Amino acid sequence: MYYALFRWFPKSGLTRLAGWLADVRWPRGLLAAFIRGYIRRYGIDMSQYAAPPGGYETFNAFFTRGLLPGARPLAREPGALLSPVDGRVSEAGRIESGRLVQAKGIRYGLADLLAGDPEWPRYDGGGFATLYLHPRDYHRIHAPCAGLVTRFRYVPGELWTVSPAGVARVPGLFARNERWITFLRTAFGEVALVKVGATIVGRIRVVYHDGVGHARGARPLAESLAAPPRLEAGAELGRFELGSTVILLTRPGEAEWLPLKAGDAVRMGERIGRMVAKDERANSSTLIHGNA
Repeated sequence: MYYALFRWFPKSGLTRLAGWLADVRWPRGLLAAFIRGYIRRYGIDMSQYAAPPGGYETFNAFFTRGLLPGARPLAREPGALLSPVDGRVSEAGRIESGRLVQAKGIRYGLADLLAGDPEWPRYDGGGFATLYLHPRDYHRIHAPCAGLVTRFRYVPGELWTVSPAGVARVPGLFARNERWITFLRTAFGEVALVKVGATIVGRIRVVYHDGVGHARGARPLAESLAAPPRLEAGAELGRFELGSTVILLTRPGEAEWLPLKAGDAVRMGERIGRMVAKDERANSSTLIHGNA
């Protein structure tokens, strides 16, 4: 019923309208009142952010607000795999036979999620964590470890809601929705960070390219970067202009994950695993906890 009801819902049009409204410079008093209401509605602690509720010129500027220095300390353990966002774990586990868990009873294809990237088979047998960003959360996305952005793919797609109701009822949702995929080459191997668009998610931006997700007339992109930019662990990688979901992927043997499970809260910069050095792999298996 859910799928049938929302299949023909004008998700793209509504999302463009929301993005436009979020960029409008409303009268300052009206905007400040709306932001204060939003803060109360979602219980946002503004003491950790760089600007007060009245310090934003648009709602989008508030939604993508920056943190105060030190508000998200980075885990300092050698080789730490960091949470790239604030959010909650939707699912976490092992990629098995080229498929990931979307929700209980629903699996979807790794090749579809990575939009047919030629290197997708190398992630089969690795680990993943799907992280949902609530409207109250900080909405910038950060590098989970230090590395070079070697290539990326942008996939225009559908805009199903990534709320728990949508995830539980729409088959292959994450591989159908719009997404921007970043591949980060590290000293330990490679990680992929999939940023998934959704209803009301106006745009996805990244720091290494001037393309904008869900821009009018957007076309698929698949590019290797001749001069790969380096990002340090915890450096800003991109942002959602109105929120969504991030899926972090690691390849077999290259990471040991902490025991993440559905419903766990994570904060950007905290350790969710450890990257495994090449000389350790002969005596270490990839540890993936959670639902597989």
